[in-house]
Amino acid sequence: MALEASLLSPRRLAARLAEGIDGTLLALALALSTLGLATLYSASLEQPARVTAQLANLAVALAAMWLAARVPPQTLMRFAPPAYLIGLALLVAVALYGDMVHGARRWLHVGVTRFQPSEMMKLALPLMLAWYFHRNEATLRLRDFAFGALLLAVPALLIARQPDLGTAVLVAAAGFYVIFFAGVGWKVLGAIGLLGAASLLPLWGLLHDYQRKRILTLIDPTQDPLGAGYHTIQSTIAVGSGGLAGKGWLHGTQTHLEFIPERHTDFIFAVFSEEFGLVGNVMLLALYALLIARGLMIAAHAATVFARLLAAAITLMFFTYAFVNMGMVSGILPVVGVPLPFVSYGGTSLLTLFIGVGILMSIHSHRRLVQT
Repeated sequence: MALEASLLSPRRLAARLAEGIDGTLLALALALSTLGLATLYSASLEQPARVTAQLANLAVALAAMWLAARVPPQTLMRFAPPAYLIGLALLVAVALYGDMVHGARRWLHVGVTRFQPSEMMKLALPLMLAWYFHRNEATLRLRDFAFGALLLAVPALLIARQPDLGTAVLVAAAGFYVIFFAGVGWKVLGAIGLLGAASLLPLWGLLHDYQRKRILTLIDPTQDPLGAGYHTIQSTIAVGSGGLAGKGWLHGTQTHLEFIPERHTDFIFAVFSEEFGLVGNVMLLALYALLIARGLMIAAHAATVFARLLAAAITLMFFTYAFVNMGMVSGILPVVGVPLPFVSYGGTSLLTLFIGVGILMSIHSHRRLVQT
């Protein structure tokens, strides 16, 4: 009996550790991360320490995912307003006291380390908006959606002012998805669209010179081939040169001759496309599609309005990450600082993504049981 108990205890421990973990979500996220590590190894042959660092980042992110998966949605709902307010306070602190790096003030020193508070808002904003619309579910009016838009606009503008247009787009998109799924009418969306179109000219004057140049070079990258158009030209060459099956792992010429800029972060998709070709890209897209489909399925079966809105926003945040990054690398969108989810090198973004996966797991494990 003692021997049997000792044999069963590791199984019980494993079962206890696996509580709340959705195997499908975990498998898809790990598959994407594995492809990312393989691509990063090829992109960083001259700096192999990056792969080791990313493995450490992945270990921390998985631990954070496990913790998030064990937090009930009701607890997340209670922490939504404080998380949003703390995030806003940190963004204001960045504007006043943040480190200036390459002309942008995005980082804040805390003790012996520094971090990017804008990453926190990718989750804090949808949490806050989901909490707000859940609280007002029975009496939603136009003013509620207007207030939700205000909650979205404040952090998005603070982040864009740093300037960090890529993160501002991701934060605004995550907030917009909550407002959309909360039930905002198409007439309101149409009016917002017209207002946005009318504001393009004034907003153009508010953009920094490098941001305007990125948009103009999207139309014709060859007008500045060694400057603003360099990233787009080199990345599209790499994507196209991969052909059907790619040049093979570790055999990307654009990659190893160092023509691709930022090839381990924002432009890692160009490295992947060159080495694995169209076949690899289809496989990558299939993994993202399955991840998004699983997330939307979890959202559809969520127990509360809060959980449904939050799950949908997090899932479509993954979509926005992938769409903007691939569009940027392929030359159909302006160059902004958006990593390829689960694939690009970087600890902060990987941590945010896996916490999002953990929240989806929590929502799934606490879903309402339907009688059949």
